[in-house]
Amino acid sequence: MVRKIRKAGVIGSGVMGGGIAALLASAGIKTLLLDIVPFDLNADEKNDPTVRNSIAKAGLSTMIMSQPPLLMDKRDAKRITVGNLEDDIDKLAECDWIIEVVLEHLKIKQELLQKLEKVRKETGIVSTNTSGIPLKKMSEGLSKAFRQHFLGTHFFNPVRYMRLLEIIPGEETRPEILQFMADFGERRLGKGIVWAKDTPNFVGNRIGAHGIVKAMQTMLEDGLTIPEADALFGPVMGRPRTAMFKTCDLVGLDIMAHVSKNTYDLIPDDEQRDSFVIPEFVNRMIEKGFLGKKAESGFYKTEKPGKKVIRKVINPETFEYAEYAKPAFPCLDRAKQAKLLPDKMKAVVYGGDKGAKFAWKVLGSSLIYSANRIPEISDTIVDIDNAMKWGYNFEAGPFETWDAIGVEASVEKMEKHGFEVPEKIRNMLAAGNTCFYKTENGKVFFYDFASESYKEPAISDNVISLNVLRKADKVARKCDSASLIDIGDGVFCCEFHTRMNAINKEIVTFISEVIDYVDANGIGLVIGNQAGGTPGAFSAGGDLFYMGALAQLGKFSEIDAFLKMAQQGIQKAKYSDFPIVAAPYGMTLGGGCEVCIGAADKIVAHAELYMGLVEIGVGLLPSGGGCLNLWKKFINAVPEPVTDYDLGKFFIPVFMNIATAKVSTSAAHARAMGFLGPNDRIVFNRDHLIGEAKKDVLKMADEGYAPPVKKKIKVFGESAQGMANAELFNMLQGKYVTEYDVFLAKRIAYVISGGDVRDNSEIDEEVILKLEREAFTDFWKQKKTHARVEHMLKTGKPLRN
Repeated sequence: MVRKIRKAGVIGSGVMGGGIAALLASAGIKTLLLDIVPFDLNADEKNDPTVRNSIAKAGLSTMIMSQPPLLMDKRDAKRITVGNLEDDIDKLAECDWIIEVVLEHLKIKQELLQKLEKVRKETGIVSTNTSGIPLKKMSEGLSKAFRQHFLGTHFFNPVRYMRLLEIIPGEETRPEILQFMADFGERRLGKGIVWAKDTPNFVGNRIGAHGIVKAMQTMLEDGLTIPEADALFGPVMGRPRTAMFKTCDLVGLDIMAHVSKNTYDLIPDDEQRDSFVIPEFVNRMIEKGFLGKKAESGFYKTEKPGKKVIRKVINPETFEYAEYAKPAFPCLDRAKQAKLLPDKMKAVVYGGDKGAKFAWKVLGSSLIYSANRIPEISDTIVDIDNAMKWGYNFEAGPFETWDAIGVEASVEKMEKHGFEVPEKIRNMLAAGNTCFYKTENGKVFFYDFASESYKEPAISDNVISLNVLRKADKVARKCDSASLIDIGDGVFCCEFHTRMNAINKEIVTFISEVIDYVDANGIGLVIGNQAGGTPGAFSAGGDLFYMGALAQLGKFSEIDAFLKMAQQGIQKAKYSDFPIVAAPYGMTLGGGCEVCIGAADKIVAHAELYMGLVEIGVGLLPSGGGCLNLWKKFINAVPEPVTDYDLGKFFIPVFMNIATAKVSTSAAHARAMGFLGPNDRIVFNRDHLIGEAKKDVLKMADEGYAPPVKKKIKVFGESAQGMANAELFNMLQGKYVTEYDVFLAKRIAYVISGGDVRDNSEIDEEVILKLEREAFTDFWKQKKTHARVEHMLKTGKPLRN
């Protein structure tokens, strides 16, 4: 039997249940969302299906309206059917997978599983999203067949955006079911799979809660402030900007306290059990309702008197909020001067000031605690590292961090300061193994405590690591801003590695060289990279510094020459004799978007794709072929036999995409906007992106790829101006745009429509490309454009002037 998940059931429509249902629906799975019938219904309400389903309906409504969006596309909600556990529980017999996300209460979960045992079909899989109740207790008294199909699938909130999925085998779960669920979670849902054991709070929350509570305790002991602790455990240590306390505000202090207390209660023999005891001031905060972001006050609080924004932090002694200064320690100053993360970490933990001593105590304790949890909570260091990266957005997990600061040097310091270094670590070093990870012959190996040797981690065959290939000397060509990497079978990958992967003059020159090299030495090209965290940036656009400098000097002919070179490079790629596939993810803006829609035959996009031509936000317009190629993307979707159609119906969405700087909220949304076409693909797992793009290159090459034939294109012509003016008038009256936006947008409409040509004319592509360059250069002559660019470079936000 080939196992498939065609329909899933989610029981519990709260924040987590709704998030799981949204993810399933976005992945194309029909989903039944059930919740309880409301209590205390009157006689009429008891017979009213709308009222009986009201809790699940409210959950669905919250899901649809949530910001940031939980659904990839609001239309995905049509795959979700709501109901209640009294009237609709029999419908779960149709489900291939049932996941319970009800209250964290053993008796409630046991009673629910007993009901599910009666309705589950023979092949149906049942999983729990519990984080604190042992699976063994939950499934007591149930049949062997049920227990063989029962496991833990622990998602992290928000489900769409947090990559971690912990899979917890039950004592009798069938191996093939575990493997199927791991593959489904990785491939269809895009999750990073961590194998956890049936221990309290599994892997991510066990290590994460320990680190946060230990930091709280040590902060009080060492006399640091909350902002100081966060500054020391933010980006300089490879942690998110929310660090420790802001993360708690996001999660909720009540939830953090529950996880910590639950762990403490269930680990009587843990050597660092006391590290899970929440400081009393935090308990007082919870009593007062200072629960974090959901209560608008937690460790931090934001006040907005008028247009001013005031950020305050709580005083743990007085519970009063006050503004705070930027934390300052010598170790932070040294860290900020360092370019690489390992050097930043070393600057902090090997410093001698008060902040450095605090960071060392917290980190040292966390590293030792992580090592001692193997094999209790997980068998490998890889799963613990991945849990913290995917569940807590760490840039480096505990053991990767240990490598970064130096295992030998740190252990020496630990022993000097009275830390109890685990015997397994001392044995590892005594055997001459001085790191947890190493690369040999292009392959990554991790240190395995059980065998006391290095092993290769199990990775999907579909995962291609550009970093590993780089270390294996697979770089065919490179410059400071980009590399061409041999990814095997005659396929190469062009990777950008500037800040935010912005496209500069060097990349533009490099792309042209890449086309010549691949034409001579390969069969196809992928344009993609793997830099950055979540969501990351395929490319955040063009190099505004370079353009701005030329414009300030009045070198407009040089701007035109640069644009012409960029356009020619993209056109050269589009009409090359080999297939090209773009693999965008995350921010794919401006020039990054132009590369995808202009240079590539096909796009294989990650589900989290924020794509758009946003140049109007800085007072410019797409000029690397963006206007031309988005227009072509729309009209080329029309079947060739259809010759009589209204170009105006195509013009307005293309114009509005560019003139209002629309950005997709997902790849599905990008498809709805027209940036992705019917032949483009969406991949949920970003690790698979380059591999999937390579597959398409090989398929096109195998099928006898022939480049597209260059031909004239139909344009709307002069009538476009009137149609655009009508749209802009309405938007200006509604104050959706400024007068300068209108000035820019009218010129954009002129470019897209082909300029001063009759309606429905056919023109050469070069006509629109020339119009793009002329408008771009003219816009740089405007003071308001310079103001927009300067504001964006200074603040990272658009200016509406």
